[in-house]
Amino acid sequence: MIQKAKITLFNLILLFFSIITVFPFIWMLVSSFKSNSEIVKIGGSFFPKQLSFSNYINVQENFHFMTMFFNTLLIAVVVTASVIYTSSIVGFVLAKYKFKGRDQLFGLILGTMMIPWAVTIIPKYDMMMKFGWMDSYAALIVPSLVSGFGIYVLRQNIMAIPDEVIEAARIDGASEFYIFHRIILPMSRNAISSVAIFQFLWVWEDYLWPYLVINTEAKQLIAVGLAMFNGQYSTDYGGLFAATAISIIPVIVIYVIFQRRFIEGIAGASVKG
Repeated sequence: MIQKAKITLFNLILLFFSIITVFPFIWMLVSSFKSNSEIVKIGGSFFPKQLSFSNYINVQENFHFMTMFFNTLLIAVVVTASVIYTSSIVGFVLAKYKFKGRDQLFGLILGTMMIPWAVTIIPKYDMMMKFGWMDSYAALIVPSLVSGFGIYVLRQNIMAIPDEVIEAARIDGASEFYIFHRIILPMSRNAISSVAIFQFLWVWEDYLWPYLVINTEAKQLIAVGLAMFNGQYSTDYGGLFAATAISIIPVIVIYVIFQRRFIEGIAGASVKG
């Protein structure tokens, strides 16, 4: 009886904090169907008095919102796919191959994770200018093709794969690329899902770097585009909420696709610990 009461109390506490977490998003979603006057009205109702889709219809009116949306989607997919592949293959080498300087190389990769991102902005910006990549997608993609975080996660995961599995494949005549693509990658799906979720979110939410290197509005990314709703004297709250609601869709889709593997990876890590 006492145990059931504890479980019920724990679930109520979780429900309370879940409501607090989700409420701002629900409010934003509901407000995206209101007019600006109704949104800023003091003491206004939570639900719109008159349901309006004008914010969604006019979201493209003042700037290239949908163009920015698909720009960001393209960049996020390309960078995420590259990070998954490069992190997997480098993690495989660092985990299963023995060579001189391996541990030092891994330590160097870990060191890149400890450097604040803001410290690298000026050197990266200077490099983009010298390469002639300013105002191009190369400036957004190339610096992010490899991730120290991704290498670390995949290397730790691949280390747990028994060496006997790899040796058996080699005895059967499998090449190293076959082993990597047919054995290592399938057995690393949980870690890959974790890296994919985090990397996609980081690219999708990035504001400062696109703002610095992209000057053409039609090439800009969505995080910068959302800031364009803030005018000098007023803010189009309805349009901002509608655009934000649309921009969240890919993030939800990515999480739904990878969530099962992501949760399995966390559960597996907790059991091993």
